[in-house]
Order: sequence, then structure tokens, then C-alpha cells
Amino acid sequence: MANADCVSVRVFSLNCWGIHYLSKHCSQRYQMIGEMLCKEQHDIVLLQEVWSEKDFLYLKVKLASTHPHSHYFKSGVIGSGLAIFAKHRIHDTFLYRYSLNGYPYMAHHGDWFGGKAVGMAILNIAGLTANVYVTHLHAEYSREKDSYLSHRVVQAWELQQFIRHTSTGADVVIVGGDLNMHPQDLGCRLLMSYTGLKDSYIETAKFDGCENGMTLIADNLFISKNELIPFEKGIRIDYILFKGSSTTKIYCDFMSTTKGSVPGHPLPYSDHEALTAELRLESHIPAQAGSGKTHDTPAEKLAELVDTLTEARTEVKVGLHCAERMRYTAARTGVMGLALLVLELAIAAVPCFALGAEQPFPRISFYLLAALCFAILLTTFLLYIFYTMELKSLQGAEDQMRLAVGSLQEKLRGFPVAQPNDAPQRSPEGQQPSALDPEE
Repeated sequence: MANADCVSVRVFSLNCWGIHYLSKHCSQRYQMIGEMLCKEQHDIVLLQEVWSEKDFLYLKVKLASTHPHSHYFKSGVIGSGLAIFAKHRIHDTFLYRYSLNGYPYMAHHGDWFGGKAVGMAILNIAGLTANVYVTHLHAEYSREKDSYLSHRVVQAWELQQFIRHTSTGADVVIVGGDLNMHPQDLGCRLLMSYTGLKDSYIETAKFDGCENGMTLIADNLFISKNELIPFEKGIRIDYILFKGSSTTKIYCDFMSTTKGSVPGHPLPYSDHEALTAELRLESHIPAQAGSGKTHDTPAEKLAELVDTLTEARTEVKVGLHCAERMRYTAARTGVMGLALLVLELAIAAVPCFALGAEQPFPRISFYLLAALCFAILLTTFLLYIFYTMELKSLQGAEDQMRLAVGSLQEKLRGFPVAQPNDAPQRSPEGQQPSALDPEE
């Protein structure tokens, strides 16, 4: 392929931890972030946990001269927290909200109220169509007892589907955000293997930042070491991912992360470390048919993808059993509340049938008991509906995974073994892209 053009793109990603009244020094940190972004002048800025639209508007005014194009993705009760700023014009945007996102009664975690989602923006960079995605997945909270693992796996599954089906016409795909997953976690492997996305930290030619690219470190003033157990030094859960196409190659020349406190300031930008990746886009003249890439995905990669997807199905099934058990518990509790209410009504009806008989219990007791019964019935009814919705989402994801595994296994069975002279097997024209037909 002949090199036709080369473009440099600097991408920035940060979880801002912008929860007013809960996050420490929120306003001061937003001022620091705005000043830094004005100075560094990245091409694309991807922010998460910008929970207040006022903070977004503040940054929009602050960055008006350096990043004239921006978009704030709205979702859930308090918003998705996702925002994008860019030097290049944003031609289109779209938001997909994940079908599963924790539990409303886990209010101290708050993920359910945030409306976790993935936002997409389509940019034109030097004549190239770039699909840029910013996302924030459900937090882990406990490594040993992860109650949200099945939800996060489903989110990773929906994320890879969204990226694959919306990036068919893109020359470049860039994904940034807080995935709340370690590099070898199931959801991360599922996302990377199915989409063909590359990790900037792994692919970069030069790196400057925290050890092992960690983005949640013990040296950060806002981080309690108890949050990192069993990882003493820190973890890597924030990413900048990228992928090119048949006509555009993309490389990471340099990547960096912040290292806790900001020089000249007493505070870090956030409890997460910021990421910067310098990407190089190279446009190429497509090769003539038969002279360029002529092989499908290797059988080893297909087998690995089948194993990953099977593991994901297993985890989703675990979530299904848990949701079924919780729904049964809610239904049983509701029946008990209804029985208690019926019993109370029966006792209250005794004076009506026994003339002259007095109410055996004080009236206030019946009112309190009735209020308790109605509270139980209402709560269990809402929980039953919620767990039913969770079940349907998990069942839908499991059905999709089952179909995908069957398709992959069929492809794997027909994969030629050591036959370099055979004509390559290509997917029919117009077929949706998948892991079977990688763009690189």
C-alpha cells in the first residue's frame, strides 16, 4: 500500500469525579481541568462523571477558543456524566443507554441513578470520518464479592455491539472512558476481541506515566488504600482504545498519564488519573483485489473468541439465576404482606358481625399495621417489576451470545487448515461487520 497522508490526533480522557457535595474540591478541580485543557489543546477530549450540566457549561465557555465543538450526553436521573470537546466539527451524535446498570435500592453506590451509557460523536478529521465513543461502565466496588459482574459483562457486550454496528462507514474508531475493568477481566477481553480495538497503553511506542499504566493509584490524595484491596499500588481501569480500517492505519506514538498531584497545585485533577494518547493516522490507497490482505481471522483467534463468549454466557447465566431468586423472594414477601393485610381486615370486620363487640385492638394499631402492609406490597411489587426487567435484559443478552457462539463455531468448523493456496472465504457483501470479518 502506498502512503497517501499522515495526520496526528491527540486524545484526552478523564473521569472527573464531579459529584458536588460528595466529591472533594469539585469546583477548584474543574478550574484546574479547564486551565490544563486550554493549555494542552488536545484534538479530542473525552470526559466522564461530569454529573452537573453547569460544570459542562463552565468548561464549554472556558474551552470556547481551543475546543469550539462540544456535546453533553443526557441520560438517567442525574445524567450520563459523559461529555466531549473537540477542535473538529461534530457532525452527529447518538447516545445508547445500557439496559442493565445496577439496582435502585443500592442508593449509596448511585450507578443506577446515573444512567450509564455510551455516547458517540462523528467527526471529520482531515477528510477522514472518525467515530469517537465515550463511555462509563458500572463500578466494581468489591473484587471478591462483585454483585455487578453480570451487569458489567452485559454492558461490555452491548458496548461492542454498538461500536461494531455504528462504525461500519468510519475510517477511524476511537473509544475512551472509564470501563471499570482490569485489562484481563472478562468484559474487557470480550470488548477487545470482538471489535478488534487496540489498547493505547499496549500499542504505544513511548509511555510516560504511572507504573503499568495504572489510572487509580494509591498515591492519589483522593484515594483510600482500602478501595484498592487487594492491589496495593493501584489498578488500570481507564482506557483509550482505537482501530483503523482498510483505508486508514492508526498508530499510537506516545501515551501518558498524570501521576497524582498536579505540579504547581496541591490537588490532583480527580481521583482517577488522566490519559493522553498521541495517535497517528495514515491514509492508504486500498490494495488491488488479491494483492493485499487475503486471509480471514486465524482459527486460533476464533477459538479464543468462542471461549471468551462462552465464559461471558456462563457469567450472564449466573446473573440470571440470581435475578430469578431475587424475584421469587420479592413475590413471596409480597404474598406474606397480602396475607397479613387480609388477616387485619378480617380482625377489623369482627365487630361488624358480632353486634356489641368492641374492637379488640386500638384503632391506631390497625392504621399502623395497614400502612406497613401497603408499604410491603408496594415495595415488593416494584421490586418484582424491576427483577422481571433485569431478567428479560439478561435473557436477551444470553440469547444474543448463544447465537453468536453458534455462528462462530460454524465458522470455526469450516475454517481451512494450512491451505495457503485456497481462495479466501469472504463474507457476503452488505453483511454487518463482526469479529469474523475484522477491518485490519
